[in-house]
Amino acid sequence: MMLSHRVGRVCHVLVLVLCLSAAEDFDWSANNHDSFYYGTFPNGFSWGAGGSAYQTEGAWDKDGKGLSIWDVFTHKKGKTFLNDTGDSSCDGYYKIKDDILLMKELNLNHYRFSISWPRIMPTGIKSDHVNEKGLKYYDVLIDELLENRITPIVTLYHWDLPQVLQEKYGGWQNISMINYFNDFANLCFERYGDRVKYWITFNNPWSVAVEGYETGEHAPGLKLRGTGAYRAAHHIIKAHAKVWHTYDSQWRSKQKGMVGISLYGDWGEPVDITNQKDIEAAERYVQFYIGWFATPIFHGDYPHVMKDFIGRKSTQQGLGTSRLPSFSSQEKSYIKGTCDFLGVGHFTTRYVTQKSFPSNRGNTYFSDRDIAELVDPRWPDPGSEWLYSVPWGFRRMLNFIKTQYGNPMIFITENGVSEKIMCTELCDVWRIQYYKDYINEMLKAIRDGVNVKGYTAWSLLDKFEWDEGYSERFGLFYVDFKNKNKPRYPKASVQFYKRIINSNGFPNQREVENWKSKATETCSTSNQLLAADPLTSHMEMVTEVVVPTVCTLCILISAVFLMILLRKRN
Repeated sequence: MMLSHRVGRVCHVLVLVLCLSAAEDFDWSANNHDSFYYGTFPNGFSWGAGGSAYQTEGAWDKDGKGLSIWDVFTHKKGKTFLNDTGDSSCDGYYKIKDDILLMKELNLNHYRFSISWPRIMPTGIKSDHVNEKGLKYYDVLIDELLENRITPIVTLYHWDLPQVLQEKYGGWQNISMINYFNDFANLCFERYGDRVKYWITFNNPWSVAVEGYETGEHAPGLKLRGTGAYRAAHHIIKAHAKVWHTYDSQWRSKQKGMVGISLYGDWGEPVDITNQKDIEAAERYVQFYIGWFATPIFHGDYPHVMKDFIGRKSTQQGLGTSRLPSFSSQEKSYIKGTCDFLGVGHFTTRYVTQKSFPSNRGNTYFSDRDIAELVDPRWPDPGSEWLYSVPWGFRRMLNFIKTQYGNPMIFITENGVSEKIMCTELCDVWRIQYYKDYINEMLKAIRDGVNVKGYTAWSLLDKFEWDEGYSERFGLFYVDFKNKNKPRYPKASVQFYKRIINSNGFPNQREVENWKSKATETCSTSNQLLAADPLTSHMEMVTEVVVPTVCTLCILISAVFLMILLRKRN
């Protein structure tokens, strides 16, 4: 929902009730949204980029891989933009060495990827079958990364549940997923743990729960309103804890690695900083987002505000128990502290205000919160309709995590911006600005005392974007999906991000401004796209020695259609 009128006064403060006493070293009232800090990151700070199995690998039915819920979901008409699928995507399954060369070009310290559960366990059940070809693929990927001095950060679950587990048991609605997932994770520890030292159990379980089991926008596409998301999240949290304990008891002493989870969270800022209800609404927004998962993992139970609101609305519905499941005292102790590091995915911010939703109109995750989300129309929004560039919210989110969860070790596991325009350019100046501003806010947060150890640009490549198909591009490298060879081309942001990495931050104003001009100087109108590629791989597009840009083609095609229409009218 957008503001129907301009926000007269930008709100600069969120005094969260739970942070009043803890936020001694962060001034929540400071108006420094536009300031830029020149300086460098701590020695040893890790710079990386990422992707995930279903979004990049392709090879959906090759070498013994089983079906995932996303294979099945995307093959149903109307589920994704233009009915796009990840069947081939970037063909990363066949391009390990090529893509590692791109990582080397960026001078990355780490690369974050996920292991496809059905690629190594086709049915998701270890006793059924283990696919050696799938296991070998990740062996090669990990070995190639290490050979090139790039640290693998491995996600065990990035949304591609084996379809058999969904059909037989109902997926994450069923408690049996906990043991099946633990078997899968244990196999990964056994096979790869001698080389992988950073494990992420789940990527963004909020999306798994809400979009998979509440709204149905994502696989498996269920709409279990008011209950499905909470039940899925409950099982995911317990599955995460079990995997952490498995690693801790069986592998940690031998392998010396760490196990964390990657949680996604937008920041919420109150519309009216003088209105206590807006302040509390902004807190609920954050607690129903990242707090839903982080609070049990760090403190043993759900946020009090979630238990209060969902419990009260459940009672109003006439239910005997809350729609939010509860943990036993033993489960609370078992779950608490199961995080060696916290992965944080962050993209944007919302203004938040109080809005009551009567329970007699039906209850959902969204109505349980009693809030309305707003945006400032002045915020840049170059890509996804939900993704506005609001850099100052990133620093606030990181300080919130510091004060709420005891300043845990943090790795930024996803941060980046998309474009959603018909004519894709390699001159992605908006992405350069986004990375510059957001990375700088992260640097400020580190100065505030937040324990951030690494940053992962999202993403290395353009890739399949779930229900949006290929209509949105997050990549540092452009991928030509219409070409069977799926060639990659560096966008201007590659050179800019590389300079941040090489300087470990922002040395001085003059140098940083020079980076931007150097990064974009090769992106003239005549060579924005495809010009660097050998002509032989684009013969079907070549009309002269110079390969036309996609934007030029768009203009030409539009002109042809216009001429045809004019002739028909005449």
